[in-house]
Amino acid sequence: MNIEEQVQTLMQGTEYGDPQLAKAMETELRQRLSEAQASGRPLRVYAGFDPRTTDLHLGHTIPMRKLRQFQDFGHHVVFLIGSFTSLIGDPSDKDQLRPQLTAEQVEQNAQTYAEQAFRVLDKDKTEVRQNAEWLSKLDFADLIKLAANFTLQQFVTRENFHLRWEKGDPIYLHETFYPIMQGYDAYALKTDVQVGGTDQLFNILTAGRKLMSALGEKPNIGIILGILPGTDGEVKMSKSLGNHIPLNTDANDMFGKVMSVPDKAMGAYMRLATRWTASEVARREAAVADGSLHPRDAKAELAAEITGIFYGAEAAAAARQNFDRVFQQGDVPAEMETFKAGKDQALIDVLTAAGLVKSKSEGRRLVEQNGVRLDGAVLADPAAPLPAAGVLQVGKRRFVRIEFQ
Repeated sequence: MNIEEQVQTLMQGTEYGDPQLAKAMETELRQRLSEAQASGRPLRVYAGFDPRTTDLHLGHTIPMRKLRQFQDFGHHVVFLIGSFTSLIGDPSDKDQLRPQLTAEQVEQNAQTYAEQAFRVLDKDKTEVRQNAEWLSKLDFADLIKLAANFTLQQFVTRENFHLRWEKGDPIYLHETFYPIMQGYDAYALKTDVQVGGTDQLFNILTAGRKLMSALGEKPNIGIILGILPGTDGEVKMSKSLGNHIPLNTDANDMFGKVMSVPDKAMGAYMRLATRWTASEVARREAAVADGSLHPRDAKAELAAEITGIFYGAEAAAAARQNFDRVFQQGDVPAEMETFKAGKDQALIDVLTAAGLVKSKSEGRRLVEQNGVRLDGAVLADPAAPLPAAGVLQVGKRRFVRIEFQ
């Protein structure tokens, strides 16, 4: 791609809340890319990830997807594990205090992060760092010097802090350290570009750029990405809300969950969660708009693309065939309840616990009559555990999506 095509792809999915700010970042990116091309020096690009949980979902991978685009264009990517910032917890997208983790909890979670990240990133082209390398070495005098670049008003007027202030909820002083620490990360890594979500706007474009300038470095460019909505198409993807698409699942489950996303959210998923270029996304959206591409077919392409990123093209194609067989030919509803089953739980126990049958005797009778299916395949042994997660069907009208605990 030429520089202009790279800019269009790299700015795809960005949200700044201010057209002038968006234009300024685009202009800086174009200039920095041109300088990199002329000098032969790849840009240094990074995103930070605080390992506050071991289970990642599709929403967590959005900045990783953008990092991968930079990798594909030949730039140097740093995957930063927030081993030190996790001890505080980022308050940016919360209207309440985040619980503090212990160093042991952070280290346990961090061990799984890079492994899951390499489902998106090129492992051979990724530098993995932990910010404890430099943040743990700052002393109190260093912190005072860094904090002197900010006013208290800059922190308390932020929306999440302001809401807590209005409600009379406490805002702890240590929470104001987080943007300073993240800004110092950018300085320590000497990066050209930092990638993050809209909840990181202050941390990247205020704290990061300000500290880099104050410490004598050229301020980095902020690639601020929109937040991926969950499968409800309304609010941010979250495990606690049950609208998430987990990474540690299987191809059939991931494909099915993407297919359950409302049509109105397809554009966000195309721009944020795929390998498609800006022109490819525009082409698909135009085709849906003019009627030449049915929304269901567009969503099937989307589901196959996302599933293929994590499980490969062959598994994605098989998942699509399975979905068509079960949901289209089998007249399966698009929405259904989810039941958490144990991997060793007997089929008959799942049927009764999930409310699909009124009694075990009814369940056994239906199994004997070949009336119980998992993703379209007949289940013949009521005492055997389910072979996989998926859609459990009893008769023609009773369905439940099975997920393993």
